[in-house]
Amino acid sequence: MIPPKQNGNFVAHMEKVLEVYKRPYDTNSPVVCMDESPKQLIKETRQMIAAIPGYPVRYDYEYERGGVCNIFLMSEPLAGKRLVKITGRKTKRDWAFFVKEIAQTYKNAEKITLVMDNFSTHKPGSLYETFSPEEAKALWDRFEFVYTPKHGSWLNMAEIELNVLTGQCLNRRIDNISVIRRETEAWQNHRNNLNAKINWQFTTSKARIKLKRLYPTYEM
Repeated sequence: MIPPKQNGNFVAHMEKVLEVYKRPYDTNSPVVCMDESPKQLIKETRQMIAAIPGYPVRYDYEYERGGVCNIFLMSEPLAGKRLVKITGRKTKRDWAFFVKEIAQTYKNAEKITLVMDNFSTHKPGSLYETFSPEEAKALWDRFEFVYTPKHGSWLNMAEIELNVLTGQCLNRRIDNISVIRRETEAWQNHRNNLNAKINWQFTTSKARIKLKRLYPTYEM
């Protein structure tokens, strides 16, 4: 979703993200993106009909809801690396522990730039509500947080990876969080072994042309 009219705050945050994406690959200062998405656990109430030549797998329209789990996904587009974690909830603590896991993944990096949306849990305060002050400060110092603008989640490359994960791995009814954990881990390892990267083409100069209507000082 893009704002319908001029919005200085949107374009300011958008250009910040786009400038970050221009940075060259640097193992000491990796640029990573993070996103999260709920996954409905759905249990079949009737046996599905297996696929046969000319007919796909068929499911009964009736199903039983089994709750919701949360998918955390981190992607480093220039390195072709991603990390997926499945949690039962999406609280501040869950996010804080995922950030800690990202920091451990890049334990030798001097500074990690983390691009994410401005969701209420994605704040430094969540680290302090989860860890001791000393650990929270040390963890926060490892990162540069960069937020996509409101209505600008499409600027987060981790959203692209989430769409790939959904299409390749989770586009069916699954009723068990253990199954989701096992299959997303297999997908993650397969994608990492392929060194699958994202070829991002949208730049600040293109934004100032295609989204000119959002810039308050441009005359229409």
